[in-house]
Amino acid sequence: MIRLQNVTKDYGGRPALINVNLHIALGEFAFLVGPSGAGKSTLMRLLYREETPTSGSVFVGGVNLNRLHKRQVPLLRRRLGTIFQDYKLLPRQTVFNNVAYILRALGVDEKEVAKRVQSALSVVSLEHKGDAYPDELSGGEQQRVGIARAIVNGPPVLLADEPTGNLDPATSLEIVQLLERIAERGTTVFISTHDTTIVNALRRRVIYLKGGEIVSDVDSGVYELEPNLNV
Repeated sequence: MIRLQNVTKDYGGRPALINVNLHIALGEFAFLVGPSGAGKSTLMRLLYREETPTSGSVFVGGVNLNRLHKRQVPLLRRRLGTIFQDYKLLPRQTVFNNVAYILRALGVDEKEVAKRVQSALSVVSLEHKGDAYPDELSGGEQQRVGIARAIVNGPPVLLADEPTGNLDPATSLEIVQLLERIAERGTTVFISTHDTTIVNALRRRVIYLKGGEIVSDVDSGVYELEPNLNV
């Protein structure tokens, strides 16, 4: 579902990623970890086509992102689920309208919009908050709205870039456990994080980046500060 082949990303002589090879299967749940500056954010931006590789190929859902024309990128992003550290909710729109935004951009009928939005809000236990505005919600609730927005179109891939960075430890664990349950329904979930607690608690696949290279890739792993297992 996600595949990187010999991917290098260079910023004017400063490599952010170096010959990265990675495969994440349909329905898999995986963490991307590593120290600040390791290349985690660069790798995530490649997956939703905010960046393109200097060399190598990036595939998501069988689509070679290198070959996408610029006008096709918005459609790609609407078909992916993306979750961000700062939520990126529309402050003057209700919870319902925030979640409905992508569906309306795709021209989905309003009756179907209402059905899908209610279903997505039910998954994140916010079906009673549809009329609320983002500033009326806690940080955890805002991130749940972000998750509902990300899953409302039934994407095969869910990308989460530091989704718990602004949350307390208990709420962080709740959010990641929610993402784990979504993966169990068949969605590929890929999370970039520096949160050792949630990585160690879940014991799922852990991919460790350091200096732009994958230095370990472990099933049922933990967040090791200096992993010893080479790929």
